[in-house]
Parts: sequence; C-alpha cells; structure tokens
Amino acid sequence: MTDQNPNAYPPAPPAAYTPYPAQKSGTNVLAIIALVGAFVFPLAGVICGHIALSQIKRTGESGRGLAIAGLVIGYVYIAFIVLFVVLAIVGGLIAASAGYSSYSY
Repeated sequence: MTDQNPNAYPPAPPAAYTPYPAQKSGTNVLAIIALVGAFVFPLAGVICGHIALSQIKRTGESGRGLAIAGLVIGYVYIAFIVLFVVLAIVGGLIAASAGYSSYSY
C-alpha cells in the first residue's frame, strides 16, 4: 500500500521558478542597421533586414518594424535605381538614333 493521498496538492515549484520564458527587451541590432543601411546602401538594408527578421523570429527581440521598414525602403530604392538606369539607357539609345551627337565630322 502507498501512503500518498490521491487528493493531495502537487508539490510547490522551487522559489526561483518562472512560468514564462524571459523576453529579450532589446532591439535587434541588425534591424537598426537595415533601416539606416537602406538609405545609404540599399542592398545592405535588404540583406540585413532579412537576417534581422530571421533573428527576431528566433530570439523574440523587438525591432520587427524597423527590419520591415529597412526592407521596404531598400527594395523601393533599388527599384528606383534600376528604373533610372533603364531610362538612361533608353534615352541614350533614342538620342543616338536621332542623330544628336557631340562628335563633329
């Protein structure tokens, strides 16, 4: 026979027991770098933004909005650069075919 009471309460947890995992309260550094880098060098902003989102998902840090803002600004900036280059090439080709040249014969 056992001398345990089936209606007894379970033993109390240790004094240092925390029922919830500790949350990191800091902002992810790569999220900040992504936002700043998107203005200076957009490709760095995009790369750091993707890495920051992965780290934030894994660690629970804050800064998700900063990382997303860095991604959006970086992608928009890259799109404007690509559009500018394409328009410059098309404009150059149109100017060359129209006979506007600075070379004299």
